[in-house]
Amino acid sequence: MKLDSSAFVADPKLIEALSRRAIELSCGAESILFRQGDAAAGVYILHQGEVTLTMDSPRGEAILSGQAAAGSVLGLPGLVGNAPYTLTATARSGAKLGFVTRDDFTALMESDPQVSLKVLQVLAAEVRAARQAILER
Repeated sequence: MKLDSSAFVADPKLIEALSRRAIELSCGAESILFRQGDAAAGVYILHQGEVTLTMDSPRGEAILSGQAAAGSVLGLPGLVGNAPYTLTATARSGAKLGFVTRDDFTALMESDPQVSLKVLQVLAAEVRAARQAILER
């Protein structure tokens, strides 16, 4: 099943707020940002380049896949839900990202209610995209 890449794209105000707390990363080679099942350590902001998102069944069969678009925030469900990541995110060579740690993300959420609402909008879009992918299956 294909994921809609727009599901992960955040409002520019959320990107700006997260970017102020982010560690900037550039990928010189293909890099795994996080793996399905890993403990959520933070969120990634895709500024430029390509990131592939995948979900596998317990038997290793591909269930979902998609490309994240610039402006995407990746890893939110795991971080907000204090649960493992549900997808694997692989950045292609040349991708430029920001990484916001769990502590910095939590501090931002607690200090700015507008940011919290923007995060909820991204989470809702991810749920809708997953449901749409299931319907189109």
